[in-house]
Amino acid sequence: MSRLFGRGSEIVAPGAVLLPGWLDPEAQRSLAEACRQWGADAGGFRSPRMPRGGVMSVQIACLGWHWYPYRYSRYVDDDDGRPVPPFPDGLGDLSRRAAADAGAVDSRIKAKTDAVAETGAHEYQPDVALINWYAPGSHMGMHVDRDERSPSPVVSFSVGDSCTFRFGTPAGRGRPWTDVVLESGDVFVFGGPSRLAYHGVPRVIQGTGAPALGVGGGRFNITVRQSGLPEPA
Repeated sequence: MSRLFGRGSEIVAPGAVLLPGWLDPEAQRSLAEACRQWGADAGGFRSPRMPRGGVMSVQIACLGWHWYPYRYSRYVDDDDGRPVPPFPDGLGDLSRRAAADAGAVDSRIKAKTDAVAETGAHEYQPDVALINWYAPGSHMGMHVDRDERSPSPVVSFSVGDSCTFRFGTPAGRGRPWTDVVLESGDVFVFGGPSRLAYHGVPRVIQGTGAPALGVGGGRFNITVRQSGLPEPA
């Protein structure tokens, strides 16, 4: 599944690595199917409403923990209140492999995945995923993933249409930033000094996803994180 050196991995910023074509076509199709099922399990994709009243153009479904601006819950508190579907073990395994490959490119990611002999646990234990659906015309403004308590890296999978991914710095939303084209099958991992970097998606490039993926016009983006949150009492 991993094609670490196929198209040339790239360090976009300190601790931020692009793994092009990391998911082969079969893995992409499987992930697209899973995204549709995960969305159904979560009660559908929703566009979160921001505190000032604006509504995001991106639609989101969550696994493990439900995110809404700017907090996490075990329930879909901003909609029908249903319990959040569990975080899948297989997605955790996939994310650990991607984080390990990215860490081999840039050790500043600090995503060690060696088993701890005494417990069988891993240092990177993601427990939340945001499944983002970008319909044609959707975008996402510059923001920081800061609602987690863990400093572990974010692992981001792309399936479907390509997009322009804008990656900045922790200093603010403005320049400097780097625009990267993320294609279907690409993985982007950011941690270490870039864990709190601002980033966004100003544009989805319509019609660039292979029809065989079954995504249709649009893009799935799966961002996997380790929340560091305690279990509710």
